[in-house]
Amino acid sequence: MHSTRLQVACDPEYSEILMAEVAEAGFDTFMETETGFEAYVEGDEFDKSLLESLKQKYSQVKPLQFSFSQIPKQNWNEEWEKNVDPIVVDDQCLIRAAFHKIEKKYPYEIIITPKMSFGTGHHQTTHLMISRQMKMDHQDKRVMDAGCGTVILSIMASKLGAKEVEAFDIDEWSVVNGEENAANNQCKNIHIQQGKIEEVQLTGKFDLILANINKNILMNEMHRYASFLNKGGQLLLSGFYITDIEDLKAEAAKYNLQEIVHDERETWACLLLEMI
Repeated sequence: MHSTRLQVACDPEYSEILMAEVAEAGFDTFMETETGFEAYVEGDEFDKSLLESLKQKYSQVKPLQFSFSQIPKQNWNEEWEKNVDPIVVDDQCLIRAAFHKIEKKYPYEIIITPKMSFGTGHHQTTHLMISRQMKMDHQDKRVMDAGCGTVILSIMASKLGAKEVEAFDIDEWSVVNGEENAANNQCKNIHIQQGKIEEVQLTGKFDLILANINKNILMNEMHRYASFLNKGGQLLLSGFYITDIEDLKAEAAKYNLQEIVHDERETWACLLLEMI
């Protein structure tokens, strides 16, 4: 028995959404790479026509390349475990999988088993978000995690003292995986829903909104984030390049959101805004 491997080379900004789209074609195991990601499925049980339509749908994305190969069936969990390492953010927060054995103690520890969800701490944007969160006051705050993926940011918020965390993602597996990760980290104040911000049930205002998505979605949803923020509330954004900061600040200014600080890591950025 063989497996089919799909190697996708793409702009990093589109990796997450393309993974979600490729999953709809039947692929069930994913691994991020330096140039994009790889997707695997047993045998040839995937929708070839759907993949062809994806090429047309994202024809504006440059580069975008799909390549297929057949490989012997493998234990993908075992292979994944060989290639994922624990990481430490600012010597304060250890992010590891359950199978990692780490003797050194850190002020914060997050256990993440990502499966098909985005957010292991290895991507620069997740690292930036976690780093900035640890510098912010979460105590007794009401927090929203938009596009939550593995709920790694929700878990960090909970560990930093948040009173309540409302998380949501468009992908069903993010809800399932997120609930598992929240339970593994003993975070009982995280509530997860499936859907977009305009689809899920959200009531009242929030003190802090976290959104690590991509520039296009952040620009389109800026007005929605603003509508849910208390005065003096903060909006922490990532998922975009340093060159995108000015565009995001200009859009945010339309809704009385002003920059407090931004952080950079390689070509990626994180932007903290406040409702004035």
